[in-house]
Amino acid sequence: MTGLKIAYVPGVTPGKWLSRWNERYPQNPLLALRYDGGEILARLPNGESDAVFVRFAAGTSPKTPAIHVIPLYEEQQVVCAPKDHDIELHDEPVPLDELKGENFLDLADYPESVGGTAMAMEVCSSGAGLLVLPLGVARLHSRKDVVHKELSGVPDTVIGIAWLAPEGDDPTDPVLEEFIGVVRGRGENSSRQASVAQKQQEQAVEARKKRQIADTAAAKNAKEAKKKSARSGRPGAKRGTKPASRGRKR
Repeated sequence: MTGLKIAYVPGVTPGKWLSRWNERYPQNPLLALRYDGGEILARLPNGESDAVFVRFAAGTSPKTPAIHVIPLYEEQQVVCAPKDHDIELHDEPVPLDELKGENFLDLADYPESVGGTAMAMEVCSSGAGLLVLPLGVARLHSRKDVVHKELSGVPDTVIGIAWLAPEGDDPTDPVLEEFIGVVRGRGENSSRQASVAQKQQEQAVEARKKRQIADTAAAKNAKEAKKKSARSGRPGAKRGTKPASRGRKR
């Protein structure tokens, strides 16, 4: 096996998958990095990453003929506001309808070149507007002067794992298949894991060879026994019986 390059969007915590992988395959550590840039899927065709954890809107999928995508879990959306905002009074998720009239910040106005989400949170803390984020992202960029509450009435987002589809009849990299299986929760001995399937296939081939050898030996023994039986039953010259001795004449 060879190492894999993994990238993930902010708000994803892949630690459990990385730990599980390292426990099973310590000889093949992963190279994992958080990607705060633009389109993370662009890292796949150019070979920067072998697999990426991508975020997309619920009900959609970035899957294409060239890219496989498996949804993993949905993220709750939250609304962020400066401390002491009225949303702090809510114990239940805040309905979007109750925020009519509020000014909302657009995260697209804060690319990484100007500070990204961290800058948007700073602007939010000033009271310039509310900010809607996935819960994981809000926790990642949490500030003491910003509060967040779950928001209802908006679509959730989804985290999935994506990788390049093999070209033509090329098989998927078995190491990559192994990692995807780990992420999907397959056990170390699951028959759907690439390494286990390969081992089972090798064991099946070995068992088949042993059966063939045993069958060949059995057939040979049966053939020898048949020949031996035929030889022992072949008719031969019969010896005459010894005539009975005659008594003496008196």
